[in-house]
Amino acid sequence: MSRDAWNRWGEADERGALNHIGAAQVQQAASLVRSGTVLSLAQPLSARTPVPQHRAGIQHFMGRDGGDYAAGARKPGGFQFAEDTVVMPLHIGTHIDALCHAWYDDALYNGFPGGGTRSTTGASRCGIDKMGPIVGRGVLLDIVSLRGNPLPNGAVIGAADLERAAKAADIVVGKGDIALIRTGWAESQARQAQVSFDEEPGLSLEAGLWLAEREIAVLGADNFAVEVLPFAPGTVFPLHQRLIRDFGIPLLEGLVLDGLAAAGRSTIMFAASPLPVVGGTGSPISPIAIL
Repeated sequence: MSRDAWNRWGEADERGALNHIGAAQVQQAASLVRSGTVLSLAQPLSARTPVPQHRAGIQHFMGRDGGDYAAGARKPGGFQFAEDTVVMPLHIGTHIDALCHAWYDDALYNGFPGGGTRSTTGASRCGIDKMGPIVGRGVLLDIVSLRGNPLPNGAVIGAADLERAAKAADIVVGKGDIALIRTGWAESQARQAQVSFDEEPGLSLEAGLWLAEREIAVLGADNFAVEVLPFAPGTVFPLHQRLIRDFGIPLLEGLVLDGLAAAGRSTIMFAASPLPVVGGTGSPISPIAIL
């Protein structure tokens, strides 16, 4: 049983590698702001947002709209308004995985019991509400630029690829970084009539461990699973298991990174905050890059 980061920040810790980000890291990230340009790294959310078959899509209902007034609804003082309700899975579009999202051997990150996650109460430990806001240095590792094209499905990104991408960008991946991996999958899928969640380019376990050893705080990518699909023979979500459960590194999935790549910036101030759903296993998120 591997316990690479367990107890590093105390037996009661539920934030994991986010503890690598302190005031110094936030100040360093703020020093990267040059133009003040703000880029969204998130997908738009709608009923058309693709999801794998085992998840429900978005249901969007209007509770009050213009049609109500056309039908004769009262307008006290001339006031009119609209409001709506959204029902959706927490793992949809651009989203982040909480540390209770994946585990093995019946133990979550830091040794908390997997049995503490229940359908009636959510996660008693390591829920998304324990994560808090994320602000730090984002580092773009652009594998599309490195290889010249978006990667084909099943293409494996190894540790050597990450090293070359970092060297090409003249950056050193380090403690507290939010690593952003551009595979080109999102850009390729945008041109497809249907999105397949069964195969995609992504990181090998070796590459994930290379990043973990550099003490990153968050690992994000522009694909569905961050890791390559299909998995290596004899494994199932190996990177999820090791990084989330053993290192306490949350995974940020479904990013939109082509705009950031086009801006020509490899290091940026990154900011995002998940919805603090008590006991949630993840959250839709709207990260931004401040250039």
